[in-house]
Amino acid sequence: MSTSRNSSSRSWSSVDASPAAASRQDGRVDLIQQSHERCAALGLTRIERPDYEPLMRSDLSVARERNQRLFAHAAPVMEMLYEQIVNTESMLVLTDAQGTILHSIGDNDFLERAGKVALQPGVNWAEHSKGTNAIGTALFEERPTLVHADEHFMHANNFLTCSAAPIFDPRGNMLGVLDVSGDQRSYHQHTMGLVRMSARMIENHWLSDDYSNRLRLHFHSRVEFIGTLLEGIVVVGADGKILGANRSALDQLAMTGISLRGHTLTTLFGTTVAAVHDHFRMPLPVPMKLSLPNGLHFHVSARIDWSTRRVFGGLPVGFDDGGGDVPPRSTEAAAAPRAEPAAKPPSGLRYLQTGDAHVETVVQKVHRILNRDIPLLILGETGTGKELLARAVHQDSNRAKQPFVAVNCASIPESLIEAELFGYDEGAFTGARRKGAVGRIVQANGGTLFLDEIGDMPLSLQARLLRVLQERCVTPLGSHKTIAVDIAVIGATHRNLREMIERQQFREDLYYRLNGLVLRLPSLRERTDLAVVAHRILQSECPQGAPEISPAVMDLLRRYHWPGNIRQLANVLRTAAVMATGESTITEAHLSDDFLEDVRRMAPAQTLQPSPPSVPVLPAQPAASRPAHVAAAPAVPVPAAPIEPAAAAPAPADMRTLEEAEIAMIRAALDAAGGNISEASKRLGISRNTIYRKLRWNKPG
Repeated sequence: MSTSRNSSSRSWSSVDASPAAASRQDGRVDLIQQSHERCAALGLTRIERPDYEPLMRSDLSVARERNQRLFAHAAPVMEMLYEQIVNTESMLVLTDAQGTILHSIGDNDFLERAGKVALQPGVNWAEHSKGTNAIGTALFEERPTLVHADEHFMHANNFLTCSAAPIFDPRGNMLGVLDVSGDQRSYHQHTMGLVRMSARMIENHWLSDDYSNRLRLHFHSRVEFIGTLLEGIVVVGADGKILGANRSALDQLAMTGISLRGHTLTTLFGTTVAAVHDHFRMPLPVPMKLSLPNGLHFHVSARIDWSTRRVFGGLPVGFDDGGGDVPPRSTEAAAAPRAEPAAKPPSGLRYLQTGDAHVETVVQKVHRILNRDIPLLILGETGTGKELLARAVHQDSNRAKQPFVAVNCASIPESLIEAELFGYDEGAFTGARRKGAVGRIVQANGGTLFLDEIGDMPLSLQARLLRVLQERCVTPLGSHKTIAVDIAVIGATHRNLREMIERQQFREDLYYRLNGLVLRLPSLRERTDLAVVAHRILQSECPQGAPEISPAVMDLLRRYHWPGNIRQLANVLRTAAVMATGESTITEAHLSDDFLEDVRRMAPAQTLQPSPPSVPVLPAQPAASRPAHVAAAPAVPVPAAPIEPAAAAPAPADMRTLEEAEIAMIRAALDAAGGNISEASKRLGISRNTIYRKLRWNKPG
C-alpha cells in the first residue's frame, strides 16, 4: 500500500465523509501526519515487523498490580461497552499510562486476528513501539484519537480501525487509555462516541472514589442533565477550596484543571460550603442556582458519600478533617484533633467517645450487639446525634461497604412516604415516573436502613413495614412481584412510643420488632463533654487552624439550655468561626445577637435540668487521656437498663416539664423572629417540620 499522503488522505476521507465532518478533517489529517513524522524520526519503518514479544508473565502481573485500581473501575464499564459492540469483529483494550495493554475482551475470532499483530495483554502500543495507532497517539496527544486502516504507520496494522480515549484522574494526571479496535470494514462513526463516554464514566467513578469523603457539586446549565455523563463535577474541600473536577466540568467552565484548582467555592460560584450544606439539608431540596462571575448560570446538586464520612452531630463536617490541596489518598495520615494523640483520627463509634460517661455507656452497649442482627432503637431529643450514631454503627459493621439509607419519616409528605419506602411500578399513581422507581428499602439492600422519626410514620404504613421486616421482601406499589432484601434496621425517635401505643398511634408489634436494643442519647445539657464537642466542631469547620474559644464564651455555652442540642451548637459555632476569620480566639463579639439574647433570657431555665451535685465536671479532654477513676465517673445517672424518656424521674411540681420548656423556647424564638418559621428554625437549629409538629401537638385545649 502506498505511503504517500494522498493515498492516506483518500482513506481518511472514507472514514467520515459527511459534510458536517469536513471541518474536522483537516485537524485529523494534521494529527496523523505529525504522528507519522514522529515515527519516522524514531527510525521506525512501515514495512518492518517489530518485536511483538509481550512482557514476561511476572512483569505483566506487576503492571496489573500497579494498575489494579484502574482495572477495578474500568472492568465493569468495559463489560457494559462490550455488550454494545458484541459480534462486530471488535475488541476492547485497556492500557496503562505507558501504553502497555493490561486487559482486553472481544469476539474470539477477532482476538485471534489481533493476536497476530500482538494486540494483546503485556504488549506495549506506545508510538515508539507500534508507530501511529489510536492508543499510542492518544497517549501522546492526550485527547481522543481515531486511527483508521492505512492511517496506521505500520502496514501490518492496516486491517484495524481503532478509537481510543485517554483516562485522567481528577487532577489531570494520565491513568491509561480505553480503546475499541476492530476490522476496518466494520468501522462505525458512533464508536468513538461510545469510547469517549465510557472513558468519562471511568473518570467519574475514580473521582467519586477518590473524594468519597468530600463535598461534590454536580452541575449543568440544564437541570435535566444533572445525573448524566454530561454533568460537571467539582470537588470542594472543607475550607471551600476546589480540589478536583471531571472533564465535563472543565469543558463547561472553560478552564484548565490548574486554573480551576486555584479557585474557591466563593470565587467560582459566589457561595460558601456552609450555604450549600444549609440548602441541601432541607427536606427534599431542589438544585441550587449558581452563577459564574461571567454571568453563566448553572443548576447545582450536592452529594457526599455519608457512609464513609466522619461527621459529628450532623455537621457539614470534615469533608475530611484534612483540608487544602492534598491528594485524597494521603488524608488518612492527616493530623488528629489536638485532644486525641492518635496518628489516625478515630472513626465510627470511636469518634463518638469524647469523655461523657453516658455516651460511653451507649457505645459499649452497641459494641456488644454489633453484627448480631439485633435491631436498634435510638431515643433522644432533636439534634442529639441519633443519625450520627446510626451511621457510626453502620461504619463499624460488616455492612460498611454497602449502602446506608436514611429515611426521615417526619419530613416526607404522608401521601408520598409509601412510594418513597417501597418503590412503585410504572403507572402506579398519577405523576409517577415512566419507568417507576426503586424504594428506599430496596436501595438499602445489603446495608443499613435508618428510619428516623419512626414515631411519625402513618399508622396505615406501620403494618406494611412490619411485614417487610418479618419477611425480608418488598412489593412495590402497583406490582405483583416481590423483591428480597437483606437489611439491618435502625430506628430513631424523640417521641415516647409506649405512650403512643397506649393511644393506639403506634403498633405494639412493630415496636417490639424495632427495639432489640433501646438506647437513649443524652441531651447536650446533660453531657459533660461540651468543650470537646465544641472543639471537634471547630476542627471540622476550620481544618487549617481552628480558633480557640475564650473562657467567657465557653461559660456562655455551658450556661445555655440548648433546645436544639448538638445541631444548634454546630450552627452557633459555624457562624462564630466565620465571624472570627483571621483571629485566634472566638469572643462574645463573634456570637450572633439573637444567641446572646437567648442566653440572657433563658438563664433561669438552667434550673430545669440540674446536674447531680456529686458529679464532678470533667475537663475537656478525651477519656483515653484521663485517669481511669475520672473517666468512669458518670456525668448523669445511667440506668441499668435502657429506658424511655417517660421513665425519667418526675420534676418537682413548681418546675415545668422538659417538653413544656421546649415549647416555650420555640414560642420565644418565633416571637423574636416576628413569626418567621424559617428564621426561628435557623436560630434553634431544628427543622421547620419540627416546629410545626411541636406547636400542632401542643395547641391549647
